[in-house]
Amino acid sequence: MPLITVVIGVILLIFLITKLKLNAFLSLVITAFAVGIALGIPVAKISTSIETGIGGQLGHLAIIFGFGSMLGKLISDAGGGYRIANKLIQVFGKKHIQIAVILTSFIIGLALFFEVGLVVLLPIIFVIAREVDLPLMYLGVPMAATLNVAHGFLPPHPAPTAVAQVLNAPLGHVLLIGILVSIPTIIISGPIFNWCLHKFYPQVYRKNINISVLGEYKEFKLEETPGFGISVFTALLPVLLIGIETILSFIIPNKSIAFQIIQFIGSPDQAMLISLIVGIFTMGIFRGLKITAIGNAMSESIKQIAMMLLIIGGGGAFKQVLVDGGVADYIGQLFSNTSLSPIIVAWLITALLRISLGSSTVASITGASLVTSIVAGSTVDPVLIVLAIGAGSVFMDHVNDAGFWMIKEYFGLTLKETFISWTTLTSVIGLSGLGSVLLVSLFM
Repeated sequence: MPLITVVIGVILLIFLITKLKLNAFLSLVITAFAVGIALGIPVAKISTSIETGIGGQLGHLAIIFGFGSMLGKLISDAGGGYRIANKLIQVFGKKHIQIAVILTSFIIGLALFFEVGLVVLLPIIFVIAREVDLPLMYLGVPMAATLNVAHGFLPPHPAPTAVAQVLNAPLGHVLLIGILVSIPTIIISGPIFNWCLHKFYPQVYRKNINISVLGEYKEFKLEETPGFGISVFTALLPVLLIGIETILSFIIPNKSIAFQIIQFIGSPDQAMLISLIVGIFTMGIFRGLKITAIGNAMSESIKQIAMMLLIIGGGGAFKQVLVDGGVADYIGQLFSNTSLSPIIVAWLITALLRISLGSSTVASITGASLVTSIVAGSTVDPVLIVLAIGAGSVFMDHVNDAGFWMIKEYFGLTLKETFISWTTLTSVIGLSGLGSVLLVSLFM
């Protein structure tokens, strides 16, 4: 049974990392080989699956993480992150700082993928936590929860957009109802879950920790830092470029030169590159830094994330072996004949795909293709099915997804702590999202 094989594979991975103390990347590759054999993939093709998985995972993310870490390093070293953090603290105060983090994360999350939003926001959140003397996790939980909800539920993110097209759901309706569903989901998985986790598992709420991928924390005098406006502009330029591209793509004719230009500068890779070039000037050259010093800072930022990139690539290898091993087809067959509500069926199929395959996007699109016949014969609004699939696609994130390893490394957690905090958080997002969709379905 493929699902039992997946469970055994996860147990093997945990054993290799926690008991044998093997490097996480090596453990992921070993596990991918073992699971591939167990799923019946020809031995000669397992290596191809692993190579495809690593390449597919890192091909896109390596560019974003590389440019993002360089930009973050420039902003951090110049004191731009400190300036932004200081302003948010000044406006909202320590008592309401979680609200500031959620609002900021939601705005950024509308335009950026979860991984990109995390890269952009985390250095600023890190500084805010230091300045108000709070554990990083206290602000990191609502930030990550909000970014994850936006990524899974709301267009123009790829998965909900693609699912809406597959199920013939109006994109505007998906966005409007999706925002309505997102509000209670964020409240439950953000502040409320944060309170529960702090009460029952307080050891992850550590103060004054140094996280290698973020570099050392620097003290600044406010007058020495860049202005608030230029700091915000530099940090959020990727959001602006991608957001402008998303809006104008619905207005400008597809075959025009203007459309091609907008598409070019608004794609995540190009947007990060343009933002980095701007950051070199605003956070470096215009502040009197020599180009050699700027280059050294960017090189240092890459060294800090090198191992994290390998680990994320290993997660991609594990995921690809599961995909090539036919796990998705098996899950589809489980629900071929059922009398459950289409909303619950769509959520269950997608959640099982997410747990088994790792990628929320793959789980969403595969789930949508498996429920089309159910939706066609149902009176349930397809918008609700799209959002149920979105909720299922973020459920129970664990070792076969890049997001799990990002959270582990970026927040300085152990494997056990990441399971208890992050895997539980994404489970809460998935369940509360389903509950919110079912609630809205009573009125539609």
